[in-house]
Amino acid sequence: MALDTPTRERIETLLGQHDVVLFMKGTRQQPMCGFSAAATNTLNDIIPTYHTVNVLEDPEIREGIKEYGQWPTIPQLYVKGELVGGSDIIRQMYTSGELYTLFGASAPDRTPPEIAITEKAAEAIRGGMANAQGMALHLEIGPDHSAGFQLAPAGDFDIVVVASGIEVHFDPGSAARAKGVVIDWVTTVQGEGLSLKFPGAVEIGTLNVHQLKDRLAAGDITLVDVRSAHARAIAAPLAGARILEEEGYEALAQLPKDAPIAFICHHGVSSRAAAERFAAHGFTQLFNVEGGMDAWSREVDPTVPRY
Repeated sequence: MALDTPTRERIETLLGQHDVVLFMKGTRQQPMCGFSAAATNTLNDIIPTYHTVNVLEDPEIREGIKEYGQWPTIPQLYVKGELVGGSDIIRQMYTSGELYTLFGASAPDRTPPEIAITEKAAEAIRGGMANAQGMALHLEIGPDHSAGFQLAPAGDFDIVVVASGIEVHFDPGSAARAKGVVIDWVTTVQGEGLSLKFPGAVEIGTLNVHQLKDRLAAGDITLVDVRSAHARAIAAPLAGARILEEEGYEALAQLPKDAPIAFICHHGVSSRAAAERFAAHGFTQLFNVEGGMDAWSREVDPTVPRY
């Protein structure tokens, strides 16, 4: 498909107005795909400001940018009008240090962090990697302390740490944020899985839906709804709830560190993950609503649709 002149001019205007432009799915505050999230996490580590274009809101740009740079995927990073590449290339340049040089930033600290892995977690990891020959365990920790494990080939510039006999690979930013982290295997009502405990982070409290109802009536807690727009369209947020997807972590991070905050989702899984990210930033009174909106519908207000 040939790129029409009006779309080309729109792209060239954007590139002329901003030194750094990331064409992505979603926004910097709320990426809408894993590759876009990885790109923004990387850029957030190195430069304070850059311009993003949400291609999901602009089909012409979404298809046009692929033709413009002859690059078939999103996200795409442009610096001073030149295409740098997509998520994989951004990541490679980040771990090698080339991206720091591109932006004139100081070289990253490559000191391996001291971490701990409990025996339970180590046993689970060994079991999960039993058939993953040729793969390495990578731990990525974003600037907002969102974290994720993945199995992928080892990179030439990975920062590698061995704890409890387990080899863990980091990029520079994740390594800096991993200092003092304890990797554990935990069991909750939602199931089992690996969990990170950051130094100084508080334990996440729990609220059942009846306790939440009382706290909301008393007006002594802030409720954050972490569900997607699609889920909120089915079952509307509770009165007064703040919407994570709309405000983003940066806005909610301006709340006082001692403010009581409860997090709610569909069943209580993603809300706990959100609470843990706030705990890593020094918030001291955090609660996960067990059972989420589904429990609220079953036990408090049956007029709320279940889905």
